[in-house]
Amino acid sequence: MLGREEERELARRAEAGDIDAGRRLIVSHLRFVIKIARAYRGSGLPMSDLVQEGTLGLIQAVRRFNPDRGVRLSTYAMWWIRAAIQDHVVHSWSLVRIGTTNAQKGLFLRLRRATADLLGGAEDLGDEITAKLAKSFGTTATEVMALARRVALGDQSLDQPLTEAGGGAVRRTRLDALASGEPNPEETLAEASEKRFLSDMVDRALAVLPPREELIIRRRYFEDARATFEAIGHEIGLSKDRVRQLEARALAKLREILQPALAGRNF
Repeated sequence: MLGREEERELARRAEAGDIDAGRRLIVSHLRFVIKIARAYRGSGLPMSDLVQEGTLGLIQAVRRFNPDRGVRLSTYAMWWIRAAIQDHVVHSWSLVRIGTTNAQKGLFLRLRRATADLLGGAEDLGDEITAKLAKSFGTTATEVMALARRVALGDQSLDQPLTEAGGGAVRRTRLDALASGEPNPEETLAEASEKRFLSDMVDRALAVLPPREELIIRRRYFEDARATFEAIGHEIGLSKDRVRQLEARALAKLREILQPALAGRNF
């Protein structure tokens, strides 16, 4: 253990670039790393890994420690050590990122301890505990339960078989059971039908417009490269302001024509 004055002197030397002083500060506080790491033994990770990550947090604390603030290094470093260990526990639990904010990481660790002793896992948490956790961490009960189920189940391989292959049968995996994000045939047919209906209605409405207005609308809205008012005006011999006025008038006519026909349809 270092005395207050010795610790302050070593911290000043380390801040000035003295490697030996920094090493002395780190070694003298390793007992705090081990003490904090013991609190996370239930995470399922090796104690050596927890101590290693906590030591990295301690190194960061030594680098950032200001001896003139009147705070002991052990008090300051405790938060860095704990944060480093917690990040390692959260990131080691799942290949998919579980939490980004401190509140989410804290909720994960709380749920990890809570569900470890429950036979039914996340489903045994109960509404009261779920509501308290949601209030404590500023989230919803639904999000608490979703994270609790992830904690209880862990990562599941999509290649894990759902049924054993035997007698020439094809083995089914979790990947085979996932719902496809593609539309089904009925949805595809309905979408194509709606597009045809809309295209037909627009063509009929455009045919009602005067030739110049129809040309303006097609140049402005039906070509890959949208033409400018100036370019269209040069093409038909009008000023760009006049083209803008004709476009506004044409759009108003189209709305008047199409609105009754499209009323109640999902576009």
